[in-house]
Amino acid sequence: MAMGPEEAKLELFLQWLKVNGAELRGCKIKYCNSSKGFGIFASDDVPDGVLLVVPLDLAITPMRVLEDPLVGPECRSMFEEGEVDDRFLIMLFLTVERLRKNSSWKPYLDMLPTEFGNPLWLTDDELLDLKGTTLHRAAELQKKNLKTLFDDKVKKLAEKLLALDGNPEREVRFEDFLWANSIFWTRALNIPLPHPYVFPRVQQEQESTSSYGCGVSTSHVSTENLVNRENEKTFQINSSAGQVSGIESTLQGETIWVEGLVPGIDFCNHDLKAAATWEVDGTGSTTGIPFSMYLLSAGNILLQGEREISISYGNKGNEELLYLYGFVMKDNPDDYLMIHYPMEAISDMPFSEAKLQLLEAQKGELRCLLPRNLLNNGFFPESTLPVGTGNKGTSSQGFNYSWSGPRKMPSYINKLVFPEEFLTALRTITMKESELYQVSSLLEELVGSGGERQPSETEVRTAIWEACGDSGALQLLVDLLNMKMTELEEGTGTEESDAELLEKAQNREIPEDEQRS
Repeated sequence: MAMGPEEAKLELFLQWLKVNGAELRGCKIKYCNSSKGFGIFASDDVPDGVLLVVPLDLAITPMRVLEDPLVGPECRSMFEEGEVDDRFLIMLFLTVERLRKNSSWKPYLDMLPTEFGNPLWLTDDELLDLKGTTLHRAAELQKKNLKTLFDDKVKKLAEKLLALDGNPEREVRFEDFLWANSIFWTRALNIPLPHPYVFPRVQQEQESTSSYGCGVSTSHVSTENLVNRENEKTFQINSSAGQVSGIESTLQGETIWVEGLVPGIDFCNHDLKAAATWEVDGTGSTTGIPFSMYLLSAGNILLQGEREISISYGNKGNEELLYLYGFVMKDNPDDYLMIHYPMEAISDMPFSEAKLQLLEAQKGELRCLLPRNLLNNGFFPESTLPVGTGNKGTSSQGFNYSWSGPRKMPSYINKLVFPEEFLTALRTITMKESELYQVSSLLEELVGSGGERQPSETEVRTAIWEACGDSGALQLLVDLLNMKMTELEEGTGTEESDAELLEKAQNREIPEDEQRS
């Protein structure tokens, strides 16, 4: 029986993984459906819990891009001059490799999705459904910025690199770069690379005399060599001792955190109750393969049968999940509403310079994320303190300077769910001229008229609260909440329209087995 297109791609990819040193020990990769693509499923019981092992040499990282024979030289000069960042390097690499006729990454690239559900791929009419949300504005701005980046830098550079390689599959289009951007954001992992892997010591017996290196091999087995070299291990660690510009700033002890794609492990889908985590084995003591990343079964979850192996993408609300990954979760406990005050509006108000300085001094936040479960009990948390009860753990303890006529501590100070960093920013924004002068006078009492020292963050916050109280801040907060509701209603219409949309959504609800997890 002939294999279908998805099975054929998977078979070639599995051979590619095997030839390049990866091992599927307690799992298998299967095609799920058109919305989820491929996923990883448990196959056999593995005593040590190690399900999948992938050599770090297979990871697509900024260092690998800089070492690539085709893309590396051009990218290195731009990177050292600060023209591009590490994420751009990976996106450019993906754009070029996808269009190369003889790319050695083809078995992996063919497995990657070509369609995405994130807002960058929505039509103009579909994007209107998001009008009134923060996501709508963010998607419009991101797509505009990506188009500018493609026109100004990516297109010419990609065409130049492909011309050096020979005849590309076709001309470079904006959709190619958009695809690379979506692949990066939906699949990239933060990889804790061991320091010796990124900066290996030069061994006396080393035959290579490369002028620089990042501890990664610049070659691996391509599609053409799969049949003849199926049983060979072809990777050799490049042991040159040079450094990539800027990498030292990421050092944290013996670990260097690098963003990158790890073929195989990146097929894990998301779930709140992750069935597995991933770790890096620098010495080979856990997996038997030095410098490898492995998928490890979560200790409290039993993998039986062909249960899908999921990892957690983090505590993200539905707006963030849709923006980055193109899917949402029903009853997402991490869903939130973002309330923010636009920075540009401060520049147009009186005494804007003084207010901006005060915001900086007290580290005020102009946005606030309200999780969906935060207001389950109204504006007050579930465990509120009795009136007059002290709470040494709250920031209100800073409001106790003995200025003349000190403001009485309100009973709600330990009950409000809105973060102090956000409220102090709103107090600053709503300050009147007389209150600005009062704050200046109060701070002068603390630090001296000669400015012997700078006031602390807590002192600035306390002075502003003493001069302004919360009346103006809370009124502005109500206005921001009303504006948010108005924006959301503009996108969906009246309450009757909302009810109609919800009814339609329920009628066409996707079966659970077809939802992306």
